[in-house]
This record gives sequence, C-alpha cells and structure tokens, in this order.
Amino acid sequence: MALQKISKETKAGLVEGEFDPKFQGVVDAFIENFEAREEVGASHSITLEGRTVLDIWGGRKTPGGGAWTRDTVSIVFSCTKGATAICAHMLADRGALDLDAPVAKYWPEFAVNGKEEAIVSMMLDHSVGVPHVREKVKEGGYYDYDYMVDLVAKEKPFWQPGTRNGYHGVSFAWTVGEIVHRAAKKRLGQFFRDEVAKPLGIDFQIGGLPEADEARVAPMIYAVPDEATMKSKFTQAILSDPQSPSALFLGNNGNANFNSRACHAAEIGSANGISNGRGLAGLYAPLANGGGKLVSKDTLDRMGRVAMATHEDATLMIPSRFALGFMKSMDNRKVPNASNMSCIMSDAAFGHVGMGGSIGFADPEARMSFGYNMNKMGNGILVNDRAQTLIDAAYLALGYRSNQSGAWAL
Repeated sequence: MALQKISKETKAGLVEGEFDPKFQGVVDAFIENFEAREEVGASHSITLEGRTVLDIWGGRKTPGGGAWTRDTVSIVFSCTKGATAICAHMLADRGALDLDAPVAKYWPEFAVNGKEEAIVSMMLDHSVGVPHVREKVKEGGYYDYDYMVDLVAKEKPFWQPGTRNGYHGVSFAWTVGEIVHRAAKKRLGQFFRDEVAKPLGIDFQIGGLPEADEARVAPMIYAVPDEATMKSKFTQAILSDPQSPSALFLGNNGNANFNSRACHAAEIGSANGISNGRGLAGLYAPLANGGGKLVSKDTLDRMGRVAMATHEDATLMIPSRFALGFMKSMDNRKVPNASNMSCIMSDAAFGHVGMGGSIGFADPEARMSFGYNMNKMGNGILVNDRAQTLIDAAYLALGYRSNQSGAWAL
C-alpha cells in the first residue's frame, strides 16, 4: 500500500511526513503529544519487515524557534548504548570478541582492584560493578576518552562483578566502548561509522559530529523535576548519599554540557549519540528481520535474551531487566514512587531508552523496528507518556491485544 502524506499544524508547529494508513493511530498519538503532552519537537519512524511504514516529524527545534525538519537530529542519550552494544555483538559474531572470556584477555589494565575475575558479558549486562567512578571527574573529563578509560580501569568495584547489577549510565561508554576498541583495533565511533552507519545508510553518529552538522542539532530542553520525581527512590538515593551509584552517575560529570560543541565532538558511547527517529528505526531494522547485514541469527537470538534481571537495580533503584547491552520490557507501573520508570514493549523486543524519553528497539517477533527522539525531555528514568503512547499505538496497529502482563502480547 502506498504511504499517505501528512501536513498538519499543531500548537507547537507543523507535523509532516508519510505513513501507512494502518498506523493512523500512531500518527494521532504523535499529534496528540504536541497538543496535550507538551512536546516541542520530535521525530518518529517505524519499519515493518524492513520497509518504512511511518516516518513523521514536527514541532520546533527550540520553543518558539525554527521548525523541526526532516533532517533535524538531537542527542539521543542512552539510546547510544544500543548502538555500542551492536558493535560488540558484531565483533563477537566475527570471532574477534568472546563475550564469555575474562576482560583481562583484552584489557589487562581493567583486571585489578577486585575486578580480576570479570568477564566481558558483565560489562554489557551492567553487572561488572563500575556503575561510575568515585574520583571527582576533572572539568570536561567526559570529553577526554583516554582519561575516562583510565579512571574506569582503576576503579574498585562497588560490588563483586557478576553478583548483582546496577545501571552503568555513563561508564558503559568506557567499559564496553574500550572492549570494542581493543577487539576491533579501532575506536568505537569509527567502527560504528564504518561498519554500521554507512552500510545501513543511517543518520547516526557517535562522537566526531562535523561542525557543519551543528545547525541540524536541536538542543535538549531539560525537564524540571516534578513532585513524583522528587519522591522516587532514585532521587532519594541521590539526596541521601552523595557517594551512591545514583548520585555519582548524575552528579560526578566534570560539568559536561551535552548541548555543547565539545560534547558533540567527543566520543561518549553511552550517552552522546546524535540521530533521529529514522536513524534509530534504521539501526534496529536488520535486527527485527533476522540480523541482516549486522549479525547471524544465533548472535541475534543471544542479543534479545534476558541476561540480568533484578528486583532493585543498584543505580536506578527500580526492578530492571537487561539483555546483553539492551533494555527489555520493564513494567514498573505498580512499583511505589516509580513514576515514568517503565518501558513496555513485547517480550521479544530489545533496544534502549535515552534519558528524557527517546527510544529505539527491534521486535523480531513482529518484525518491527521503532525509533523516536525529541528535544523536550520528560521526567523519570525510562520513557514517559509521550513515547509509551507511541509504542502502545504501534502494537495496537499490529493487532497486539494487551500489555497488562507487563509486555505487549497477541
């Protein structure tokens, strides 16, 4: 069926693009985000069986500013982790990286201070015990890759590696990122450009954004914490213990400014990927369809399998479920003081949320890939109602019945 074009004015600006009429409900939800959920600028894309069935965008790059166009991009924060994890799995698929090997095989400098027995997969499932560093990060430290790798390597683990998990919110850039570097013999950003972004033809960069592209980047608009956010166990952990993984993750950052040119030019493989909904959906499209150009079916099966689940993540302070480098469906709707701390997909789906609410994922069962980014960040740790409403509408369009079990089911 031919795609239908849309051009509709909302109170935040024009929404444009094209879509398969089957996904009219998703388009309606996207427009409703601007009308009723304070969306400023955003883009959203879905592929089904490898074909783009929805590609829409709209709003403004800044409140009252220029229009968000087809090629506008933004920081997608932790959606970057999914891209980084894909690189690690590609290397494993090629035999260049053994996910079950000791980290010491590739990175002996890391295997010190209680991390001697750590294995590579622990870095991907957030159980390696270095959710952040305790030493105060120098000014602009996040932009200095070698400096951060050295800090992470020397860090004493917060727990015995492998015995529990805690979200490695930023340090994932230098744990998994350096493993990719050592196995690939080239830095993560370059490997991703050469082996993923260029072959797939997607607009997605991890570090090294050309200065000429800065004009396309919509700056992030940070959320103002609401009452529910302030009551969350995550916020309370930050306020009660400045040395907790939660507090260090958000506070010990060398005054990093993710809207700055310095940050866009740096390589932070957990947090500073720059893309849009189309790029995120394009990244996951091969993984929704058997592995495509990226990995074999056996590797794909491992990528989507739950590797670590817990009743209380040591950093996020909520129940969490992770595959090797990816988030799985997490339903915390009934957890006290956990507002905007869910991400409900199908059991087969895997991908990654970005702080503020962006998300990209693959669903091999539905053969769907999904990408959404925006500039106005929401409260909470996982997706907020803007992204979840889009996810829900997509599954409903595919005939899925309910998400009351904690994951979308047929």
